Amino acid sequence: MPKFLDTTGMSDIAIFVCDRCKMKRPHAESRNDPNFPGLLVCGQGCADDFDPYRLPARKTEKITIRFPRPDLALDGVEDQSPAYGGKVITP
Repeated sequence: MPKFLDTTGMSDIAIFVCDRCKMKRPHAESRNDPNFPGLLVCGQGCADDFDPYRLPARKTEKITIRFPRPDLALDGVEDQSPAYGGKVITP
């Protein structure tokens, strides 16, 4: 049985069929789905929330230390590598 939609007082008198629930609705209630812009859905529970995983990945921050210091051993003896000059620190 067909359903009569009262569109009096609305900006347009057209109707549309929701792509999700397949129900007839006034065209003024239609909107694009945020995740799939090709779908024309009604605002009565058929529209999904925007999925944040569809956004592009965030760019990483470039964080640098202002005054870097070389790593020292806890026992007071530096590494014997040539990078430190092979010096031994006495406490």
